[in-house]
Amino acid sequence: MVTIDERIATLEAKLKQEKARKQLTEARKRAAESKLKRSKDTRRKILVGAAILARVERNEWPEAQLLAILDASLTRDDDRTLFGLSVSSKAEGKDIRQYLAKQALAAMCEMPPC
Repeated sequence: MVTIDERIATLEAKLKQEKARKQLTEARKRAAESKLKRSKDTRRKILVGAAILARVERNEWPEAQLLAILDASLTRDDDRTLFGLSVSSKAEGKDIRQYLAKQALAAMCEMPPC
C-alpha cells in the first residue's frame, strides 16, 4: 500500500513535470510570436524600399536624395558598397550624417503626393 508521503512525492513530481511542460510551451509561443514580428518588420522594410526605388526609377524622387539618406544611415562597409557609396564617407561626423538625412527628408516632404 502507498503511503501518503509517497503519494505526495509522486504528485509533486508530476506537478514539476507539468510546470516544465508549461514553460516549454510558453517559450515556444514567445519564439513563434517573435519570429512573426521580425518577419512582418522585414516585409515592411522591403515594401518601403520597393516603393522608394520605384519612385526613383520613375524620376518622381531624385536619386541624390535617396543616396543622401543612405549615406547618412548606412554604416557597414558591405552595405555602403552595395549602393555605390564610399566606405570612407562613414568616417565623417555624426552631425553631418544627421544634417544630410534631415535635408533629404525635408526635401521628400515637399514633394507632391503620389
